[in-house]
Amino acid sequence: MNTVYFLKLLVQMALPPASLAIGLLVAGMLMLVGLRRLARVVVALAIAELLVLALPPVADVLMASLQNQTRAHAEASPACCYDVIVVLGGGIAPAMPPLIPDPHLTDSADRIWHAARLFHRRVAPRIIVSGGGSAEMSEAVAMRMFLTDLGVPAEAITLEGTSLNTIENIRQVRAMVKDGRIALVTSASHMPRALRLARTAGLNVAAFPTDWAVPEEERFWWQNWVPSLDALSTSSAALIEIIANTFDRRGDSLAL
Repeated sequence: MNTVYFLKLLVQMALPPASLAIGLLVAGMLMLVGLRRLARVVVALAIAELLVLALPPVADVLMASLQNQTRAHAEASPACCYDVIVVLGGGIAPAMPPLIPDPHLTDSADRIWHAARLFHRRVAPRIIVSGGGSAEMSEAVAMRMFLTDLGVPAEAITLEGTSLNTIENIRQVRAMVKDGRIALVTSASHMPRALRLARTAGLNVAAFPTDWAVPEEERFWWQNWVPSLDALSTSSAALIEIIANTFDRRGDSLAL
């Protein structure tokens, strides 16, 4: 297992629902050896983590720490004109025939729609779609299919279909764009880390975020105090970005 997948696995195991399952397993083992009080503490902590992260106000605070940075970057970005729009992977899953015959959109699919909208606004004359995948189809190919359905000419789309994470996305894009002006498209929560990596790599990049989290004002007041799967998903996504941006120093290898 390489470092990328090990780090992803480690973070996922530390967050619900995996952490709850691990907590119950550890508690069961403690019970078997007679450490009943410690077992109850482990179960209580695992449940508490799940409930706290599933509260919408907690999800709001975690996500706001990322999205507030992104808003500042977006406001500082000129509206035009750029050499290329770069769409980072994560917005679409490639087809996996025969079970999944067509590409399917993920929660981050706003990235692709936003790139098409920027292209039609003439922000840049071409789009680079970045993301690897299986031997049958890369994510970049799947994005091109979607973009052409949104009216972007196929000849205006360049594929970068070998990268498997953001660091590799940025490295491959640098080789293709050099010092060209880049309108970077990714999710608002992912933008702080993506920008840090792009600027470490020396890219001339500006932020064009999308896929914003639903604001508190769109919920009824009582929903703020009812744990939900949506809030848990938001908290987990935000924590993954915060942890990666704080502790993952592999991106330093991008420095020129």
